Amino acid sequence: MKTFLILRRTGFASPPELEKAASRSARLCRHEFADRVRWIRSYLTAEAGGRIGTACIFQATDSDALREHARRANLPCDDIIPVSGLVILEEDQPIAPPAAA
Repeated sequence: MKTFLILRRTGFASPPELEKAASRSARLCRHEFADRVRWIRSYLTAEAGGRIGTACIFQATDSDALREHARRANLPCDDIIPVSGLVILEEDQPIAPPAAA
């Protein structure tokens, strides 16, 4: 599998909407896309108008599998960027989840 960064810039209006979307995505990854798409992690971004965006790291057979996964999970998919390498200076520190509205 190859590694990709997916940008969903203003995909979600609230934390509950994001949680529902994440649940749909995870369910599809575990079942229908198990051999083609693997969700590694997501970073939440504060976007204009109070919306929540994400920068997601996925592994997949190809970008078409990611687009199909996004379509079936009803997720935005602004950009899919192939990752060509990795540099880690320090391990990630826990980030507090967004407060529910």
